[in-house]
Amino acid sequence: QVQLVESGGGLVQPGGSLRLSCAASGFTFSSYIMSWVRQAPGKGLEWVSDINSGGGSTYYADSVKGRFTISRDNAKNTVFLQMNSLKPEDTAVYYCAKISGGDWGQGTQVTVSS
Repeated sequence: QVQLVESGGGLVQPGGSLRLSCAASGFTFSSYIMSWVRQAPGKGLEWVSDINSGGGSTYYADSVKGRFTISRDNAKNTVFLQMNSLKPEDTAVYYCAKISGGDWGQGTQVTVSS
């Protein structure tokens, strides 16, 4: 059974940083593209970033490019999202996803506010 468990969210001031983690189990983690997707209050889902199975290729939404960095540790079955220079508009629930299988975590809340 696929499990994706996010952690690392919280309240941070504008300009601050957070590092999200997603621990995966129940599948061959190193074989799959992993994604981060977010949902701001009252809005739809927004794709944030992808990383390929080996970690050598990464992709970002224009809204986070240059501020967020996705990475993965295939030995630890974990994917990360380093978020720097956070803005109030980054406030959202952040989900880790294995989109190919329709698998999602429970989400972690990120709130950017002074």
